[in-house]
Amino acid sequence: MTKNVLAVDDSASIRQMVNFTLRSAGYTVVDAVDGRDGLARAREQQFDLVLTDQNMPHMDGLALIRALRELPAYRQVPILMLTTESSEAMKAQGRSAGATGWMVKPFDPLKLIEVVRKVIG
Repeated sequence: MTKNVLAVDDSASIRQMVNFTLRSAGYTVVDAVDGRDGLARAREQQFDLVLTDQNMPHMDGLALIRALRELPAYRQVPILMLTTESSEAMKAQGRSAGATGWMVKPFDPLKLIEVVRKVIG
């Protein structure tokens, strides 16, 4: 069965790259344009993995992670931050919010597939 990935990023080009990369590896990908949109989509459908940017309008990535972790269906779902933020302080905030892992943009498509396979198969 195909694994479902929710990709949350306010950049259309990043969403397009994530979509192309993961779909070519056999995953189903649903896009969201910001944290608020991502949370709405996560409530409508169950995902096996959430990829989120940090800096977005309406709801940033950390707020999205906290909101998802409050939902019983997303307490154990892997959530990866895919962001330009790379400071140790921001990574610590991500871990505290419930992020499973952290990747810095721009990303290497092969590395993204490797990480996704590691966390959801």
